[in-house]
Amino acid sequence: MTANDDPHKTRDGHGRYARTINQARRDAHAAELRAEGWTYQQIADELGIDKSGAIHAVRRAIRDACAGPGQDLINLEVQRLEAMYDQVLDILQTDHPVVSHGRIVKDDTGAPLTDVEMKLKAVDRALRTRESFRKLLGLDAPSRVSVDAEQLGREIGRLLDAATSEDDGDDTDA
Repeated sequence: MTANDDPHKTRDGHGRYARTINQARRDAHAAELRAEGWTYQQIADELGIDKSGAIHAVRRAIRDACAGPGQDLINLEVQRLEAMYDQVLDILQTDHPVVSHGRIVKDDTGAPLTDVEMKLKAVDRALRTRESFRKLLGLDAPSRVSVDAEQLGREIGRLLDAATSEDDGDDTDA
């Protein structure tokens, strides 16, 4: 039975299939049966679905079970990163005097010189903190890898030729 054949499947506003509460319950029941040692085929027979559907039901139930604690962990890490970022911004917005040999260095007018190195370090930390946010939340676009198809084809051909010539040598020894 495909998703199109299932009269219990509903579509969301974007045309994708959306799970109903009954489907989530069925998935949870499939996971419970699997935990009791049932085979996927036995689960499929019990639930009136095919074996592949039973496998997917168990996987969805596992994913659902991990979603709550996983989201809690992400939220905790976001809070920690926000706290660090706020501290970095405080450092960035504060003027720090240049200190040499335990004394504040002053200009000709007697005003303390500002340590721009501290600001640059704070900017660096701010950028690293934002990078951690992007990684944690998956906001960065995936890297694209370009492959020269012609070069790849030549390399595959060379490997096939090498494998074929080795096979030919093996056949003559037999």
